[in-house]
Amino acid sequence: MKEIYSQNHITLLHNGEALFTSIEASLDEAVHEIYILSYIFKNDHIGRRIAEALRRAALRGVRTHLLIDGFGSKNLPHTMIDYMKAGGIMVRKFRPKISPWTFRRRRLRRLHRKIVVVDLKIAFVGGMNIQDQKITSDQAESFYDFAVSVEGPLVRSIYSSCVQVWTHVTRNRLRFALSRKRKSDLPRPQSPGTMRVAFLERDNFHHRRDIENAYLQAINQADTEIIIANAYFLPGMNFRHALCAAARRGVRVVLLLQGKMDHRLFHFAAEALYGSFLDAGIEIYEHHKAFLHAKVAVIDSYWATFGSSNLDPFSLLLSLEANVVVLNHTFATALKASLDQAISNEARRIWGNAWKLQPLALRLVSWFSYGLVRFMVGIAGYAPNNWPERIARRL
Repeated sequence: MKEIYSQNHITLLHNGEALFTSIEASLDEAVHEIYILSYIFKNDHIGRRIAEALRRAALRGVRTHLLIDGFGSKNLPHTMIDYMKAGGIMVRKFRPKISPWTFRRRRLRRLHRKIVVVDLKIAFVGGMNIQDQKITSDQAESFYDFAVSVEGPLVRSIYSSCVQVWTHVTRNRLRFALSRKRKSDLPRPQSPGTMRVAFLERDNFHHRRDIENAYLQAINQADTEIIIANAYFLPGMNFRHALCAAARRGVRVVLLLQGKMDHRLFHFAAEALYGSFLDAGIEIYEHHKAFLHAKVAVIDSYWATFGSSNLDPFSLLLSLEANVVVLNHTFATALKASLDQAISNEARRIWGNAWKLQPLALRLVSWFSYGLVRFMVGIAGYAPNNWPERIARRL
């Protein structure tokens, strides 16, 4: 795994209100520089709150950067973008060309990270986009998701990653050089805690498999329990074999997956793998109270990870992703308690005997969906043992 940083403090943020209230407060305290990277930025209540906080920061002289994905944020009105730019916010889109009539393989490679960094003082990393976390105003949270706030030496690593992606998109190498010089002038991150953490990226250059490899290392070393909650769960063969091997050596392996479907293709494709998991003794639960959007895991009540990376081909092989790994018993135990509560009260277990009795038509739909997803990844140009330099240069 990448470098582990000591003396950090990590705070678990379980819902959107907790996250966005903390982000807004941090933006209002910003003095030097802000970076926000988000797959989706919506013109809704949360989006407008964050946009206004960014404008307030920019108008008082804070260097304010907002990078959104061209596909995920394709519906963000130009009027809102112009409004933010008029207030001094630097707004850029990652790969804005999304026309289906001019299909190019690299357009499936999206900016899927969800990161906020303020003044080398605090960073937020997780799975929540800049958007309302409930579908209607009269209901509770519609998304089951997590994020963390980070204080301590790790913030500098997260900041450097944001600067690198920003300068690649703007293609301003001079700005990158100046930003590196400017970073040395910023106040050094404080060391307010005792937690050991690491920041993991996934891109198409230096960090193609960092997140997946961190998962595999932790799974292969697990002694007692693995709990994974993931929105889109369609891992590759090595990952699946590692989970099954852990279950067969006596480790309790638990998967908390989507029960409410927002993308039917991925849901049915994931179901194609249920049979082999159940045969290996893996417990599968589907979350039905809300849309499960989390991308988290806890292993042996010590190793925990949060971030933007699903365990599917698009996150593991194509998109730009970011996760935080926390090595701390107290923190991992708190996450495990939250997941255990969701499994007990908000999820439905899939039993092996009942699963084998499902109609043949549903099985065919699952395997067709699985094949279609793998085909889509294939036409995107993924070749695990043959990465052309021209792809690497495109992140």
